[in-house]
Amino acid sequence: MRIKICGICQPEPGNAIATLGIETLGFICVPSSPRYVTAEKARQILETLPPGIQTIGVFADASLETIKQVVLETGFTGIQLHGNESPQFCQQVKQVLPNREIIKALRIQSVESLNKAIAYYPVIDTLLLDAYHPQQLGGTGQTLPWESLKNFKPPCPWLLAGGLNPENVLTALSYLQPDGIDLSSGVERSPGNKDLGKVSQLIKNLKNSGFSSNF
Repeated sequence: MRIKICGICQPEPGNAIATLGIETLGFICVPSSPRYVTAEKARQILETLPPGIQTIGVFADASLETIKQVVLETGFTGIQLHGNESPQFCQQVKQVLPNREIIKALRIQSVESLNKAIAYYPVIDTLLLDAYHPQQLGGTGQTLPWESLKNFKPPCPWLLAGGLNPENVLTALSYLQPDGIDLSSGVERSPGNKDLGKVSQLIKNLKNSGFSSNF
């Protein structure tokens, strides 16, 4: 089970979360987000991380040139596109920045919303399902309709996001079989202020329920 903790804003929590065994960290490169980090700040955090950590820059409707500049400046190993990016744009990102994971996030309002994922499968590495919010792109604490998505089995790896926390993650996983999970607000005291106790509890709950992982 891959675990991605998103919204890392400071070196100390980022390093501590990685030390707990979380191997994928997300960095919000969206200026309007309360968890926004500049390219310089993200690079400084990445320099403190142990080897082998996957670092994902999260963008929303940014230009191709902006994404390229930030990724090359920071050294992110992957790019998450969390806005209204088209499949064609995802393909362009993959061509300009090869050898980096491309994650496309879709905000799901209904089961029918999943139909739009089909066009992305050939041009991305990983799909991420997040809860829909009319004003916010992510980190809302809102959950997906897990039971109605239980037959979702895409032809590529996928991550479940949307309001997950140490208390409800096992319920979500009783309905769904994602390749990984993505948490942000569910392991925070406040936006960007990660709670290491909650991250530890998440790991403990998953281990006790028999979910295998790299931690």
